[in-house]
Amino acid sequence: MKTGFSLYLLCFISGITLAQTEKIILDTDLDSDVDDVGALAMLHTLADHDRVEILGVIVTSDDLFAPQCADVLNHYFKRPDIPIGVEKGIPLNDFSRYTRALSQAFPHRLKEYNDAEDATQVYRRLLASQPDSSVTIVTIGHLTNLRHLIESTPDAISELSGLQLIEKKVKLWACMGGRFPEGKEANFYRPDPESTKIAVNRWPGRVIYSGWEIGNEIITGGTYLKKSLPTESPVYLGYKLFNDFAGRQSWDQSILLYLISPDSYWELSLRGKALVSEDGSNAWEMDKEANQQYLIEKTTPTEVAKIMDALMVGQYRDGF
Repeated sequence: MKTGFSLYLLCFISGITLAQTEKIILDTDLDSDVDDVGALAMLHTLADHDRVEILGVIVTSDDLFAPQCADVLNHYFKRPDIPIGVEKGIPLNDFSRYTRALSQAFPHRLKEYNDAEDATQVYRRLLASQPDSSVTIVTIGHLTNLRHLIESTPDAISELSGLQLIEKKVKLWACMGGRFPEGKEANFYRPDPESTKIAVNRWPGRVIYSGWEIGNEIITGGTYLKKSLPTESPVYLGYKLFNDFAGRQSWDQSILLYLISPDSYWELSLRGKALVSEDGSNAWEMDKEANQQYLIEKTTPTEVAKIMDALMVGQYRDGF
């Protein structure tokens, strides 16, 4: 009889055996918190087993080394050619606990921030190249670059506007952001609440939110990661530099786990829409005709954390 961690992993495996590969563009603020590192590690584990295809990584950050850090992780996981986009022409800062160190310690192709492509161009090119209704955009940071996509106009890449590309190519926006049914959360209010309002109000399709209250109770990145990761891994170094494996909330990882096993760990709210105020706080308005929902806890956070930790260290079994 299987018990403990093995049982949790077995349940996870059996629940997603027949799921299809998800085409994903990840939009991340890879800088101040380490759950973005954990989310990228999870994403690459899932890509290793054909659960996801990583089309591109959009880095929505003013950290000087954030795109290089994303590039480090892509190289480490043997996907060095994943396109990386950034917002151009903004003031840059050096503030992260880990991005500079990872960029200096591990191989990557981007020598500096501006070697990355323009985020809007990457978004548009990737969407234009994909089949209709096939792409999931996952945001685990603030929404500046998503807003730029929405507001983009026809160009040499596509005769469609940003909104038209979204309507044609995107099947789901999966967003870590907000607090539900109401509250104030960093991805929505810091540093760009105007972009949050525009993205939430103008998005033409389906949205699933994983609010602050979901990931706040799921603690990963502790002793299990320290014991299980090779010390030469950038994921190991990122968590060591952030808080020396003291454990951290798993806001960003939660939305990824939902995508690959949507019926296993959370319930969905009734349909409605997020109402975002000028300061980035949000409320919820019920509307059965709307196309937005948010996650509601179903499985205990400690059980979910074990699955996330396993995926973050590359543990995955064949036969999914």
